[in-house]
Amino acid sequence: MNKFDDIEIEIDVKEIDFDSLESDEDFRSEAQRLLPKALVQVGEAMAEKTWEDLEKEMQKSGIKSGASQSAKRKFIQETKRNYQRNASSRDKRELEDYLVEKLHQYK
Repeated sequence: MNKFDDIEIEIDVKEIDFDSLESDEDFRSEAQRLLPKALVQVGEAMAEKTWEDLEKEMQKSGIKSGASQSAKRKFIQETKRNYQRNASSRDKRELEDYLVEKLHQYK
């Protein structure tokens, strides 16, 4: 099981010329092209999960969350940008491998 299986990563298949994907290198190049958008999506999913977990912990502790929707949006925006910029090489490589796997499935 891949750590990205629980995250909804949308691949816009209309932008992909599947007929040109023949070799492993072709699939890898396409995955590298898709990687920046996928990193943003992963960062956003992680931010939303973190926000939800924090709210649950606050409720368990009896603390009322005073955070607004705009604070939540700001947190998510900042977190997804930070993840895209600061993802480790390992995370990028694993996400790229995951995208290659998905491209093979779509083809």
